[in-house]
Amino acid sequence: MASIRLLSFLLIVLAAVDSINAQGLKLGFYQKTCPKAEAVILKTTASYVSKLHNLPALLLRMHFHDCFVKGCDGSVLLNSTSGNTAEKSAIPNLSLGGFNVIDAIKAAVERECPGIVSCADIIALAARDAISMIKGPFWNVPTGRRDGRVSTSADALANLPPPFLNITALKASFASKGLSSKDLVVLSGAHTVGVSQCQSFSSRLYNFTGNGDSDPSLDSEYVPRLKSKCKPNDLVTIAEMDPGSFKTFDSSYYSLVSKRRGLFESDAALLNDPVTKAYVTVQATTKGPAFFKDFAESMEKMGAIEILTGSAGEIRKHCAFVN
Repeated sequence: MASIRLLSFLLIVLAAVDSINAQGLKLGFYQKTCPKAEAVILKTTASYVSKLHNLPALLLRMHFHDCFVKGCDGSVLLNSTSGNTAEKSAIPNLSLGGFNVIDAIKAAVERECPGIVSCADIIALAARDAISMIKGPFWNVPTGRRDGRVSTSADALANLPPPFLNITALKASFASKGLSSKDLVVLSGAHTVGVSQCQSFSSRLYNFTGNGDSDPSLDSEYVPRLKSKCKPNDLVTIAEMDPGSFKTFDSSYYSLVSKRRGLFESDAALLNDPVTKAYVTVQATTKGPAFFKDFAESMEKMGAIEILTGSAGEIRKHCAFVN
């Protein structure tokens, strides 16, 4: 009987530990162990943003791709090995950039306090800092994430929503990560910054149904403009996702989507659901501050997806390799 009670007690303790791990992020996590960590990350990020205009978009996309695959654990940073093809090498991640910047930030933080700050936290903080530097929103980034040891291309392919998904599949993808329809349309607003390779949307221009046609959900007057930039089978050229405003974080993306000028099928899909369509319409017409507030809230939610805390995972010495 005593052994049963002891077992029950241990199970309760283990459950409590799991709960603590799941909720283990907090603002200023490194205040005692590495008090200058966030300042070092901010300074180093700023030094690169000043030279690379597309870096904020790259870091934001990297953060998204990290969190949607095995949670926000820095697994997107790991290199492939002779026995494993990592997330970084999966087709959706081949266009990611900014890894060298994360490495530089990590090196700067390691010089300040070795073995304390995770690569997962560095991604989350650098993405926030970079976006705020281009007049975007500032959101809280509770820290305490630990780095995962597993990274596979198969997980990336299975979890990252491709740009051709319809609204039903998009909502299901986000719901599987604990994100709502509102989070979906709000986080899609990240397409207000950055560029895309033509190959990511060229099928909408040249061969949508296999008959050499264009996607009817794309504004017919916009199609010739995109075709003038993106020729068939173009694997090199890039296009601005928010033309004329791709360096500045604002709500103009929603004006484009409302005019059926979003680059991706996933952008157009936002008009096929009452919740997401209503949000697009409001932001396209009001251009008020609500988007920044909503984006901050959704980013905080996204940054807590399936995190590793406590004794789980590790603190990598180098972000591209497990210890």
